[in-house]
Amino acid sequence: MSVIDVAGKVRQGEELDVAAVEQWLQQQNITVEGPVQLTQYSGGASNWTYRLHYKNADLILRRPPKGTKAKSAHDMAREYHVQHHLKPYYPVVPTMLALCQDQTVLGCDFYVMQRIEGIIPRAELPSEIALNTEQVEQLCRNFFDQLIALHQIDYQTTALADLGKGEGYCKRQVEGWNQRYEKAQTPNVPSFDYVRNWLQENIPADSATCIIHNDWRMDNVILDPADPTQIIGILDWEMATLGDPLMDLGAALAYWVEADDHFIFKSTRRQPSHLKGMFSRQQVVEYYLAKTGLKPENWNFYEVFGIFRLAVIAQQIYYRYYHKQTDNPAFKDFWVIIHALHIRALKLIAQQKIEANHLVQKYLPKLQELLGR
Repeated sequence: MSVIDVAGKVRQGEELDVAAVEQWLQQQNITVEGPVQLTQYSGGASNWTYRLHYKNADLILRRPPKGTKAKSAHDMAREYHVQHHLKPYYPVVPTMLALCQDQTVLGCDFYVMQRIEGIIPRAELPSEIALNTEQVEQLCRNFFDQLIALHQIDYQTTALADLGKGEGYCKRQVEGWNQRYEKAQTPNVPSFDYVRNWLQENIPADSATCIIHNDWRMDNVILDPADPTQIIGILDWEMATLGDPLMDLGAALAYWVEADDHFIFKSTRRQPSHLKGMFSRQQVVEYYLAKTGLKPENWNFYEVFGIFRLAVIAQQIYYRYYHKQTDNPAFKDFWVIIHALHIRALKLIAQQKIEANHLVQKYLPKLQELLGR
């Protein structure tokens, strides 16, 4: 069994017009030889990703799902330009080859880039990769060092200086995600009123402004097959923008599941953050702050916001299941995850607030009751 990440069979209803793509590639002076081996990467909740493997070329094509109406949600041109302009300053970005905005080709914008061959560390590392504790720790350091390196790029000297609004990012994010939760709330999840009010009352001035990835997880990186502690690629730049680096870190920690976390969080783990040698969330924060010199007055704000943001993302997915817009059984119990995230946010706030501690005691029995059903 190969440890290299590979794509699978193209999903029904998501077929790709290869002939049209190849004709367009020729117009872009991209020569491909021999019959294509077409496969598709798993997922599909966001943009669709295909591999076109030729005798002389190994390409990745990204396009939005069919029927997409809101271009801003699947902006292929933006995603392409972010990576194209970031590549000279951040070598682990894939090499962009061409962007297509001619709707006569596939009926949508899409782009093609070079494939990076390597290992994507998902919930479990491939069984063939036996890293010892020291190697796991090195992988963890390298993972967060890449985040730090991204945040330290002098974006104002790049073509990405207008990528986002910049200053005031924390305030805009709290307000925007509050609105998203209100629109997606269902009767069986907590209101998050206390958490949302606490966030609103504790919005800090931005610690800095930099390029942020906004979806920093290990399953968005590619590891070197020759040395799996080394990162050779960073993927999924669709949410990249200009913002506060600590918001990027807080969002990353919301996904960071430790070995001794509650089983609800273990069930959601998408990266091997549980392995012996990986940092704890507290160690991640200490490591990041020590290397960047940032000194937030209230770190809890960033971590609580990251948890709330993840809760909103999960609730938006569950909202579709609750209202029978999808029957995917994987979404059935997302409402329980929302409750668990609510408790986790309250616990962090409770470190500073007596009232929040009271709410933890109120909601914990309710969560335990839900889990008993």
